[in-house]
Amino acid sequence: MNNYIPIDNWQLALAAALILINIALSLGLRLGLARKLGIAALRMVVQLLLVGYVLGWIFALDNPLWVLLLVFMMSAIAGNASVNRTRRRFPSIYWNSFVSILAASGFVTGLLVEGIIHIHPWYDPQYVIPLLGMVLGNALTGTSLALDRLMEDLVSRRSQIESLLALGATRWEAANETLKEALRTGMIPTINSMMVLGLVSLPGMMTGQMLAGVNPTNAVRYQIIIYFTLAAGTALACISVILLAFQVLFSPEHQLRLERLRKIDA
Repeated sequence: MNNYIPIDNWQLALAAALILINIALSLGLRLGLARKLGIAALRMVVQLLLVGYVLGWIFALDNPLWVLLLVFMMSAIAGNASVNRTRRRFPSIYWNSFVSILAASGFVTGLLVEGIIHIHPWYDPQYVIPLLGMVLGNALTGTSLALDRLMEDLVSRRSQIESLLALGATRWEAANETLKEALRTGMIPTINSMMVLGLVSLPGMMTGQMLAGVNPTNAVRYQIIIYFTLAAGTALACISVILLAFQVLFSPEHQLRLERLRKIDA
């Protein structure tokens, strides 16, 4: 039974008016966020409307080439956004982030589509694009946190790491704890979300399915599958980006190369 209730333009306008609460609080408390809130709200609406029209067009085409092109574009945007949240950069960081996010997200989404849900054809944009988008969003957050923690820890622990290297430790032995802490940091948001899922929050996909009239039990099954996929994708993306950064910031001669880092002004 489908109980989907369509939303018209007037209802959208009423919902958009809710942002005035945030703006009023910002002005009243002098938080200085009113302009940013307005710009963020406008960008969100424009971006989502644009995406809606683009996806509608791609859904109608039902062509794997356009789906793959959109996959690469989404991954490139996610990789760029991941790096833009870090406070330090090195020369190949954007490429490393893009490759890590694309490979990890593409692998787990492909496994989900082909090996678990059995979607036919495999490139069905109605399934592939939303599922990939959720995986990319989590991978973006994880890689950003992992990269930032890794670079900051290498800078703060420079003396300790270089002492270990001088005493004969390999680059892997000297950086082992830093690498593990970076991976833990990247995984924290996903783990925290999983801990309270269903008790504190109802995730977007599950809520959307129930609003569209799907049986709650079926919606829960989908959400369980999705979260296991998100966790795997985030872990793989974080490990990949950490290892690629490790190769850049440590030379094959077991030297710490922090001169390759540059700090970004806020």
